[in-house]
Amino acid sequence: MHVKKLVYTISITIMYLLLLPVVGGCWQIFPDLGEERVGTSSATFLKIGVGARAAAMGNSYVAVADDATCLYYNPAAMCLLKGDNIVFSHNRWFADIKHNFLGYFHSYDNLSLGVSFISLTTDDIEVTDEYHPYGTGDYFSYSDFAGGISFAYDMTAYFSFGITLKYIQENLDNLTAKGVLFDLGTYYRTGLGSTRFGVALLNFGNRIGPDGTYNLEVYGGGTVKSEYQKFSPPTVFQIGFAFEPIYNPHHRLTLSSQLNHPTDNAENISLGTEYAFNETVMLRGGYRINYSEEQYSLGAGTALNIGFTDLRVDYAFVNYSNLNNVNRFTFSMSF
Repeated sequence: MHVKKLVYTISITIMYLLLLPVVGGCWQIFPDLGEERVGTSSATFLKIGVGARAAAMGNSYVAVADDATCLYYNPAAMCLLKGDNIVFSHNRWFADIKHNFLGYFHSYDNLSLGVSFISLTTDDIEVTDEYHPYGTGDYFSYSDFAGGISFAYDMTAYFSFGITLKYIQENLDNLTAKGVLFDLGTYYRTGLGSTRFGVALLNFGNRIGPDGTYNLEVYGGGTVKSEYQKFSPPTVFQIGFAFEPIYNPHHRLTLSSQLNHPTDNAENISLGTEYAFNETVMLRGGYRINYSEEQYSLGAGTALNIGFTDLRVDYAFVNYSNLNNVNRFTFSMSF
């Protein structure tokens, strides 16, 4: 029995290591295919990933998510962890923009329910124009918000389905854009070792545009703009695969890969890995193929039992080729 398990593990690992570079290489045949769609979606703050663990693994997470960040990546994965789980993640984004996520879910026998919130905020921004390039003395504000309610159900011992209904809002000075979007996810455990697949369709819904008036008299004009163009949300289809070539009481090694098909950019591949020692100390790494900015990522985490709850603290460092590097911190509790 142990020999068969060892042969199976080695075979899956070799296939994983050999096929991914081949697939990644094929994906690069048309490296610019789809990039003409950049800038054609609204509510782009929804594209910023949440959770330090996911970020450290290159956001290759649709088949891995087993905490409340699954409310963002794949709501069907709520069924993986029974009981209650809460996650708070803070991300210091570019230009001192603050990006936060709060998620909570409770899993019953076959049913899971969750709520999540995303906020993106910045300090007030000074108004500039062609006559006042250093500022007019006036300021405007900008913020984004998303709140979701999630439901997941274990349809069989191997297959679960999840859905999220979320309300989003973008605020820019006197303009406000609102919309209702859906996330759909499935999670399939093959029964062959720890291999599993995750599939998610995120940010699906109608086109979104702002409402409100914009007084051009402030900027040297004399008209009020009240009609604006609408754009589709940043819908993305993701399919991921994950397994553990090493899994015993002291050591665990998780490998994951994910294909991403966004409607507003070229297709890309995410690769991630996580090593855990005694499920107490975790080291992570990730890499993204055919992605213009975010390339490699690193991270670490620790898990502690403090009596009434299991506490996990995670950190991620993400490299951006032409922008500042990003640091993420996440705190999660299970009870």
